[in-house]
Amino acid sequence: MKLEGTVTVRKVWGGRAALEEIEAEGPKGHWEGLSLFLYNPQAHQWSQTFMNSRLATLEPPLIGSFKDGRGELIAQDTFTGRGILVRATWFDISKDAHRYREEYSDDGGQTWHAAFNALLTRDTAAESASPEEAVAPADEANTNHLFDFDFGSWHTHTSRLLQPFANSTTWTPLDGTTVVHKIWGGRANLAEYKASGPSGTVELLSLRWYNTTTHQWSVDFATPQVGILGTPAVGEFRNGRLDVYDQEEFQGRSILIRFSIWSIGSDKSHSEQAFSADGGRTWEASWTNDYAR
Repeated sequence: MKLEGTVTVRKVWGGRAALEEIEAEGPKGHWEGLSLFLYNPQAHQWSQTFMNSRLATLEPPLIGSFKDGRGELIAQDTFTGRGILVRATWFDISKDAHRYREEYSDDGGQTWHAAFNALLTRDTAAESASPEEAVAPADEANTNHLFDFDFGSWHTHTSRLLQPFANSTTWTPLDGTTVVHKIWGGRANLAEYKASGPSGTVELLSLRWYNTTTHQWSVDFATPQVGILGTPAVGEFRNGRLDVYDQEEFQGRSILIRFSIWSIGSDKSHSEQAFSADGGRTWEASWTNDYAR
């Protein structure tokens, strides 16, 4: 099966990450995908996390590095119920072209079978043209505008609870910026956060995306120290407020985490993270953000 289309890549997070958006036409119609590349400075490795717009679920991240002009990233996955390895390779890299290959192995990497090959050449005409806003299908138009209030640059004031679940009222302030980029015409977005305070500097990258099958949003975070996305929280917008939920370990016990965001005016918005240790009966806010244009 052959596909023809465009791949647009932009640096984010000061070059420690890159966002790749893919649009292509083929025998099965129009297809969109995105990849988020994150760098781990301690391991000197990159992770690549891919998502197909039709499925809207993150695939297991491929992890690896570039050496001598060639990149090789590997992940463990399944195919038709069997455990396999997946290898992504970038090669024949020049200023205006490169090749990409994806291969599968079911024998621990002794042999590899090519599953996808791509030749990418630079489109200088598209780079010099003004970017066009993607047109949303009619049935997705409302969904694509749910995050309209959040796009752009924000001054951000953060309050962070120092000791959750300890009846503490001690909060530490941080001040900085948040920049939110629109993806897929509004069906996804990427937020870059950086703020500093008495406890130091905190940086976060957040990917948010919509699943057209479940009609839910997912939110995932990465830090520059780790260089890989975590487990996404999932939920939905109701009355202009997004609430997404995740289960994680905190201080040796399993808790629920809720992330929420909503608009409080044309030039202001608010988000918060809250913890629950009793199955969602009660919640304790542990992190709040106030945004202003």
